[in-house]
Amino acid sequence: MRAVVLAGGYAKRMWPLTKNRPKHLLPIAGRPMLDYLMGSLEEASEIDEIYISTNMRFQDEFRRYIDGLCTEKSISLFIEDSRCEEEKLGSVGALGYLIRSEGIDDDLLVIGGDNIFSFKISDFIGYFREKGANTIALYDVGDREKARLYGVVQVDDEGRIIDFQEKPLNPRSTLISTACYAFTRSGVSSILKYLDEGNDPDKMGCFIEWLYKREAVYGYVFTGVWFDIGSLESYRAADRYFSSLKGRRT
Repeated sequence: MRAVVLAGGYAKRMWPLTKNRPKHLLPIAGRPMLDYLMGSLEEASEIDEIYISTNMRFQDEFRRYIDGLCTEKSISLFIEDSRCEEEKLGSVGALGYLIRSEGIDDDLLVIGGDNIFSFKISDFIGYFREKGANTIALYDVGDREKARLYGVVQVDDEGRIIDFQEKPLNPRSTLISTACYAFTRSGVSSILKYLDEGNDPDKMGCFIEWLYKREAVYGYVFTGVWFDIGSLESYRAADRYFSSLKGRRT
């Protein structure tokens, strides 16, 4: 199974830290942020090939990062044709560009490169294969105000998504979508169909909101650690958390 790590954004909300360097390579507890996700992918025997999708502006930094990795996986850097926020393809647009360029016609794991979580990717893939359907990782933030910042989800007794709202003003639950997705072959084709119809290429949540009305999409609910690093506040919180763990180990 192949995996795509989305790392094409410019993180303007985190300037000046990210004005001239990619957010995904900022240090957290002394390690590049992306190390945490790459370590999780390294442990997943189901994954044999990984694409890191980024932009032209930061391609050299990511090449140096990949060159320094010690891994048994095949890792490729995929470059979208953008150099600034105004030119970016968006998460879905960049994913569609990669799918078309690489001729991907199979199951696909897609993860945001600014997410850190404690569940095992092999467990997530196992759930995906058990359901035989598109699957997204879900987390209960426990607060409706906080849930407004994300895609808010409701599931039935079997775990199938029955409602999805991207950043609603009045969330119907506190269960939210994280940036971890497993798509079937049909789901991969649907990404291209969604883009061809002229839908929003920027937000993966908008695609999931479109997809669950057309195909089965299940939610893998996890607990434990999850950081969505999209602001200076969340970046500093992640750094404090992992630095504290490092201190306890020593």
